[in-house]
Amino acid sequence: MKILLIEDDPMISSSLEQLLRQDGYAINWCRDAASGQLALATENYALILLDLGLPDCSGLDLLRQIRARKHVVPVLILTARDAVEDRVTGLNAGADDYLIKPFASAELEARIRALLRRATGHGNAVLSSGEFSLNTVSKLLHYRETTFSLSAREYALMYALLEIPGKIWSRAQLEQRLYGWQNEVESNVVEFHIHQLRKKLGSHLIINIRGMGYCIKK
Repeated sequence: MKILLIEDDPMISSSLEQLLRQDGYAINWCRDAASGQLALATENYALILLDLGLPDCSGLDLLRQIRARKHVVPVLILTARDAVEDRVTGLNAGADDYLIKPFASAELEARIRALLRRATGHGNAVLSSGEFSLNTVSKLLHYRETTFSLSAREYALMYALLEIPGKIWSRAQLEQRLYGWQNEVESNVVEFHIHQLRKKLGSHLIINIRGMGYCIKK
C-alpha cells in the first residue's frame, strides 16, 4: 500500500519513512506542493500525509486544489498548528484527519489504519477471506488454527491479496505496493516473498494465474 508524504523537513520525513516502511507501506516523499501535485497526477495512492508549512504554497491551498480536482484519496494533516480554528479550517478544506506535531508514532499508525479501513470499506482492524484473517494492528496472519508472524513485505503482500479477495494482482502492481521512489526494486522480490508465504501457508493457497499474476484462493 503506497502513501504519499508531502513534508519539507528532511529529518521528519526520514523518520516517517523508516517507521512506515517497517509497517509494510511504500512511501513516496515530496518536499513541496508542486512535486506533490505531480506525484498525484502520475500514481495512485492509498493515503496522503500532508504538512501545512510547505515552501512553495500553503498546505491548505494544496489540499483545496487536490479536492477541486476530485481526488478522493484520504488526507491526514500533520502540523504544529494546534489552534482549534486551524483544525476546523483543515477539516473544512477537505482533510480526513488532523494530527498535531509532535505526535506519538503509535497514534499516527492507528490513525493511518483507521483512514485506510474507512477508505476500503473495512469496519474493523481485521481483513478476512475464507479461513484467512490478517490483523492490521498486530500484523499477525491467522489461517485455520495457526497464527503466523510476517515480515514487513510479506505483510504488505498479504494485505493486498486479502484487501480485495479474488482480485488478481500483477507482479508490477505488487511491486508498487512494496517500493517507494527512494527504493530500488530488487529482482524477483515478489516471487521470493510469495515463495516464503507459500512455505508457511501451503503452496496451494496463493495461486499464480499464468500471464496475469497472483490471488488468494477463495
